[in-house]
Amino acid sequence: LVVPVIINADQKGLSTISNEIQTFSENARNNQLSPADLRGGTFTITNLGMFGIENFDAVINPPHGAILAVGAGVQKPVVQADGTLGVATVMSVTLSVDHRVIDGALGAQLLAAIKDGLENPLALLA
Repeated sequence: LVVPVIINADQKGLSTISNEIQTFSENARNNQLSPADLRGGTFTITNLGMFGIENFDAVINPPHGAILAVGAGVQKPVVQADGTLGVATVMSVTLSVDHRVIDGALGAQLLAAIKDGLENPLALLA
């Protein structure tokens, strides 16, 4: 398993992060990742949703403290705010945290923030 690290991701916009991921992906396919590309990670995001996997649990890669598993978005029936039935795209995310490093309550707060961001995507661009 190779996990390239986006340094200071919390200080970057989505387009910058997307560009870095694309560059890392191309470099990985061409066996051009350097040891420096793999150092300094603390948190991993893994996406099997792009392969149609709806839900999975990911294993933390030490020395990282947590990993977020992202599943596929699937059309499902939902009860809307007005009580009627509708269809929505539903996606599963699962967070695994090393409780020696990260308190579970902080992990829950992160999941709540991710949920809020996914439900209000324009707020992520601000």
